[in-house]
Amino acid sequence: MLITTTNTVEGRPIKKYVGLVTGEAIVGANFVKDWFASIRDVVGGRTTGYEETLRDARAMAFGEMIKEAAAYNANAIIGVDIDYEVLGRQNGMLMVCVSGTAVLI
Repeated sequence: MLITTTNTVEGRPIKKYVGLVTGEAIVGANFVKDWFASIRDVVGGRTTGYEETLRDARAMAFGEMIKEAAAYNANAIIGVDIDYEVLGRQNGMLMVCVSGTAVLI
């Protein structure tokens, strides 16, 4: 499945606009990641635990969107937008939402 943030695919005419497709993932951060992140906040450096969680959530959201587009027999998704939010009482959850237009090219 070809996925792009642009509204066209250069050199590939769009034959049919199938429709809007989305994917969402909400994941929680755990105590260990929070603890290591607080240490990193003091000493500096990257918080690889959170980065891993973010990558996993993004992959889940994209997987859902691709699955939906494939169900519509689309072979590409254009105009993709990625949004990130934190949720929960103490911002302990991460939400990743992706959306785009499924097309046949």
